[in-house]
Amino acid sequence: MRLVFILPFFTVLLLSLNSQAQKKIIVAKDGSGDFNSIQAAINSLDTNSSQTRCIYIKNGVYNEKIYLEKSNIILEGQDRSKTIITSSIARDEWRCIHNEDWGVATLNVDGNDITLKNLTITNSYGFDNDKERLVACAFDTLTHQKKIAKNGHQMALRTMAATRLKAINCHFRAFGGDTVSPWNVAEGLFYFKDCVMEGGVDFYCPRGWAWAENCEFIAHNGTAAIWHDGSKYEDSKSVLMNCSFKGYDGFLLGRYHRDAQIYLVNCNFADNMRDSAIYRVYVPTNTIQWGHRIYYFNCHRKAGDFAWFKNNLPEFIKPQEIKPSWVFGTKWKPEQP
Repeated sequence: MRLVFILPFFTVLLLSLNSQAQKKIIVAKDGSGDFNSIQAAINSLDTNSSQTRCIYIKNGVYNEKIYLEKSNIILEGQDRSKTIITSSIARDEWRCIHNEDWGVATLNVDGNDITLKNLTITNSYGFDNDKERLVACAFDTLTHQKKIAKNGHQMALRTMAATRLKAINCHFRAFGGDTVSPWNVAEGLFYFKDCVMEGGVDFYCPRGWAWAENCEFIAHNGTAAIWHDGSKYEDSKSVLMNCSFKGYDGFLLGRYHRDAQIYLVNCNFADNMRDSAIYRVYVPTNTIQWGHRIYYFNCHRKAGDFAWFKNNLPEFIKPQEIKPSWVFGTKWKPEQP
């Protein structure tokens, strides 16, 4: 006599949901996956889901501008140096015919709980164009023209209202400014680990709360590498832990023109960095509410330390307390899968 076991309906449903959550959608240029474009894979997913969906991207160069408006998604590359998403976009030119930033980057994100892994994301405009261009510009109210430079704003990553975004072992590339622009000053929670970021002025410019660990920053040009906007809440902060900085001769570390709170801990600076501290740019319309909040601990330069990055943590902050949990509090635990 054969015994037949019938699982309760809710158990079957749970197993089915877990199976769907763990299934990877494969993207491959050669047609061996489920899709041959990343955008097509994203478009195939339900708009709303409480389950995390993983899109696994095989090695290849994907010439795509990505719009990611859905939540709970992992974009995971096969190999960071060989899984490349690239597009050529000058923000100044884009804004001549669009009255917003949606679409200005190679990867445009407006969904929550997004994880990026093992990817190179490039905005190639400044690498592709050596000469300044004059373009028609409908939104220029004076001349209806605009000069587009190779070192202007070029975003590889731009978030809109997104929060809880993680990037692990990713390379963000541009020649111009604002390469990595996770912007959500009210609710933005952003976590970067083992990443490389390169570009021009303010090429790492988070708004809200941000953590960058074991990251390398490479300045190609511009008046600052890093920037932060923490003007909405006094607690907002940007922490750079165990990071390194290098760039063109005389590159500058950082600046701000809105309320910022930046912590550099255990960081290494290249010998050719300019002897110039992170500085405030005066903008008459921006009121600095909480003062100059730029802090350093155990940062060094092989050729000799500059006086301005000596240890200056407030007495009530202990170095060992500076962890992701200190930045994000109870709002988010990015170290958890």
